[in-house]
Amino acid sequence: MKSGGVEAVTAAVLAGGRAQRLGGIDKGLALWRGRPLIAHVVAALADQVDDILILANRNGDEYRHYGHVCADDNAGYRGPLEGIATALRRAPGAWLLTVPVDSPEPGADLLERLWRGRDGVDVVVAHDGRRRQPLFALYRRAALAIPDSDPDMPVWAWQDRQAVREVDFSDSPARFANLNTAEDFHERSDGDDAART
Repeated sequence: MKSGGVEAVTAAVLAGGRAQRLGGIDKGLALWRGRPLIAHVVAALADQVDDILILANRNGDEYRHYGHVCADDNAGYRGPLEGIATALRRAPGAWLLTVPVDSPEPGADLLERLWRGRDGVDVVVAHDGRRRQPLFALYRRAALAIPDSDPDMPVWAWQDRQAVREVDFSDSPARFANLNTAEDFHERSDGDDAART
């Protein structure tokens, strides 16, 4: 679904981390099933949103093949909340959908399902049946104060300070599986391209 107009949705792909458990290589550019992770995520989101913003703190030229790129406003790998804050400032759409770059199969209905839960709240976030998935969320940009640049604050804790609603995704929790280590890439890969750039 593409909303357009006053309901336009920008997707922000959070790709700004250090990927320490992956030996420090840029996780979003690591190959999985023959393509970089960022390619999988962008392909899954392209038909759902009006535009895509990639939050990347390095390798910006490579990420530009997949969408508009910006680095976190406050440098220093301050965590996903900093990426969300930057996206809330920079996104052109009235709504912001966030997804992490290391979950390559977010599903073609992610936005549609979150969108149905937006009435009366400013943050709509996925719940996999066991716990909240705070990086898979939809934000009403105009209603939110930009979070402070606090690297110690978890995303869920900031979300809880807003008018927030959880949406049940217990029928498809696998979409939230992320690839953090070379073993993760290998276990979910069809070949031996795991964790290479």
